[in-house]
Amino acid sequence: MRFARTIAGMVLLALGVPALLAGAGLWLAARHADPDGGFGARFEPVRTPARAVLVTDVDALLRTDLPVARTGQARLHLTARDDHGPVFLGLAPTDQVRGWLADVPHSTVRRVAVTRGPLPVDLDPATAGDGVAVPLAQPFWVREGIGSLEWSPAELSGRSLSLVVMRVDGADGLDLRMRGELRAGWFPGLAWALLTGGTLFVILAVVVLLRPLRPREVVFVVEPDQVPVLAGRLGVTSLSGLGRQPGPASRPERHLVAVGSGAGGRARAAIAPLPSRCPDDQD
Repeated sequence: MRFARTIAGMVLLALGVPALLAGAGLWLAARHADPDGGFGARFEPVRTPARAVLVTDVDALLRTDLPVARTGQARLHLTARDDHGPVFLGLAPTDQVRGWLADVPHSTVRRVAVTRGPLPVDLDPATAGDGVAVPLAQPFWVREGIGSLEWSPAELSGRSLSLVVMRVDGADGLDLRMRGELRAGWFPGLAWALLTGGTLFVILAVVVLLRPLRPREVVFVVEPDQVPVLAGRLGVTSLSGLGRQPGPASRPERHLVAVGSGAGGRARAAIAPLPSRCPDDQD
């Protein structure tokens, strides 16, 4: 019984402590949300002499740098502009974008670090080429916009899509100022659910592990000559005078042996004679 309770308590702790930690982290993050419930951040300025800035695989980038954006009905909203005004943003299949920009100078985003303050964007050097591309004339865009783009990453997860940011006329030289916003309506509810569930699991674990065991007592009725054998098997000391063979004129007396768990979990035994009954006693 003690072993089963210990295992149950450890399982409850293993469930409760991670839930509490995750809930506390989400609750702290929720305190920094915008008034509309979104989480917004500016990117560091992106400067390149190329004609386009390319994120080769958007889903892979989010999986590495912002996995929470790929869950549930979370939505991403990007805005971008340069010195000439709003720029084009579009999502399209990676293989088609790769062929379209093969001869067009472009810089590839290696990663976006999610930190406090403006988010740094690591860019590879611009590729060589003298091609020109105008984004509005292409039919392969899955999502597109001028100045802003919004989509649900969960709806497009598993697809190899590239994000392209460039000027509307396809001119070279970009000095981008971008901002991103993540909207996840389930965020506060999940934080409170994890905190509540984790607290309940930890409380149950403490109750299971620290609640004292109720001692059990077993009563045996034995003949006097069986007392030493029973005492030896139970690991207790037989009382003097018990276990002697009765004389021919004496009547055997039965003894009441109470066995239970004492302090420290050791076995204890109490042995007492049962009163003899006279032949004239009524049943």
